Amino acid sequence: MTEHPGTTRDRPPLAAVARVLVVTVVLSVVLSLLHVPSAVLFGSLLGGMAHALTSPVEIRVPATAFRLGQALIGVTIGSLVSLSALAGMGSALLPITAVTVGTVLVSLAAGRLLAVRRDVSEVTGAFAMIAGGASGVVAIARELGADDRVVTVVQYLRVLLVLLTMPLVTALVFHPERGVGTFEVGSATLVQDLAYVAVALAGGLLIARFVPVTTATLLGPLAVAAVVSSAGWLGTPSVPVALQWAAYALIGVQVGLRFTRASLASITRMLPVVLLIIVAMIALTAAMGAALAWLTPVDGLTAYLATTPGGLFAVLATAADSGSDVTYVMAVQLFRLLVILLLTPALARLLRARRG
Repeated sequence: MTEHPGTTRDRPPLAAVARVLVVTVVLSVVLSLLHVPSAVLFGSLLGGMAHALTSPVEIRVPATAFRLGQALIGVTIGSLVSLSALAGMGSALLPITAVTVGTVLVSLAAGRLLAVRRDVSEVTGAFAMIAGGASGVVAIARELGADDRVVTVVQYLRVLLVLLTMPLVTALVFHPERGVGTFEVGSATLVQDLAYVAVALAGGLLIARFVPVTTATLLGPLAVAAVVSSAGWLGTPSVPVALQWAAYALIGVQVGLRFTRASLASITRMLPVVLLIIVAMIALTAAMGAALAWLTPVDGLTAYLATTPGGLFAVLATAADSGSDVTYVMAVQLFRLLVILLLTPALARLLRARRG
């Protein structure tokens, strides 16, 4: 971390950096034990806030380190992409595309509703409510012109509510068997995983240098990671957990350091409205899942899990445990995630133009 320009020292006091690191580590461990989603991102967010709200000295994450965090998140998302699973959607592509478009439209309507508030811009409302790819959206929110503080809080509040309601809906509505299977991620060695990350980072950041897209730092590594993973050149690789934690920490601290008491109070005031909007979104996407089950041969539980607005790993684990079609669920979830991340630059330009 470096000191913000305008302070008189080349570096922030060691105590300030130490406070951020200690709070980040302690809270990340506690939140992990409580099974909070993206615990490291939340821990680092609170670590940054602990300094920003109690000290007049402004510190920030160096731009290079923040871009590295974005790129690592891109590689993490890309490692999940299975081109064969996406290609296997086949004859169901039309209804799946319709459901994906419907989910995006519901998200934009929810964002527009949130933007009725004076303290939320239309761009911020849209990306705070967009359903899918929470970590990717949070990582690029500020570059898209949105308030990344609002986007971070609302995106992960949605993920948390999805995770809380999914087991209840699954058990009460579908009554599935339990313990049918497990969901496994990656089977490559650590050396293969590190090689995979290095190749995806190098290739992706090289692409980002020559592609004039705002989100290229995330999308470039994502694309390279997806191609390498699907090709099987390095087995079935994944991003080592420690590197994922580092990426989330870099993003979370950066967002946390930008909090002020006024912004925190503003976000707190909007939470009741946000909760109501998120609950409505979850209900509408569940209705789309029912429509998907009606339009295709897939069973109701698989369709419901495929259309939940967030919580990918928990969704896949639930699908495996209940005997649902994990490949189908992953394909639909990843299809929506990729569509959203690819649309974000154009959507941001459109919303900024409307605001202008």
